[in-house]
Amino acid sequence: MTFFPTSVVTSGQYNFNPSNNEIIAHSFARIGVKRTEILTDHIQNAVMELNALFTRFNNLGPNLWTVDLQSIPLVQGSATYSIPAETIQILDVYIRTTAGTQTTDRILYPLSRTEYASLSNKNTQGFPSQFWFDRTISPTITFYLTPDGAGPYDAFYYRYRQVQDSLLPNGHVAEIPNRWIDALIAGLAHRLCRIYNPQIEQIRKADADEAWAVAATQDVENVPLNITPGLGGYWRL
Repeated sequence: MTFFPTSVVTSGQYNFNPSNNEIIAHSFARIGVKRTEILTDHIQNAVMELNALFTRFNNLGPNLWTVDLQSIPLVQGSATYSIPAETIQILDVYIRTTAGTQTTDRILYPLSRTEYASLSNKNTQGFPSQFWFDRTISPTITFYLTPDGAGPYDAFYYRYRQVQDSLLPNGHVAEIPNRWIDALIAGLAHRLCRIYNPQIEQIRKADADEAWAVAATQDVENVPLNITPGLGGYWRL
């Protein structure tokens, strides 16, 4: 006869968020380096590899936890505006106009560098309908048409940015959600074994790739995907 407990006691907590020190120590454990064997040289290499791993996460984004909403007050006659340097990509842009208590938002569509360069008169003023994101070290966003005096206009844009740097002092934690912790540890272990245990690099790589794929599968918005062809350039009715 099998007996089942009449009640189940759980922690009731959702606080698992290891510090960067703990992530590094456990990543070393996965490649066979004991905590008592970790030296200053190990820590310095681990911090570098941890932040290098975040650059990979940045490049494989967008990462939903780094998406936020920014705004820019537009000025008549000014087409180009600086945006924060940690911005990796702009996802959506809309212009908001306000008349009394009524606000109206209009979506803008992106231009490539070549498309923007092909515009014959970039200084033409009007209500902006398109934008070009210039992905330089000091990124900018340029609007077309150039804002006119019929505003005020406020541009809002969703962007995804870099993951914040990982530091060790004061118990800092990595800027990742719980669902990415395993991917972070697996990825760091793979990078560290290149230095300290290259014989198992392929094993750690397979583990890191699997953990990343699982996390990335969940890092999405659960909404239908609708694709609408743009036929305006093909048919004249």
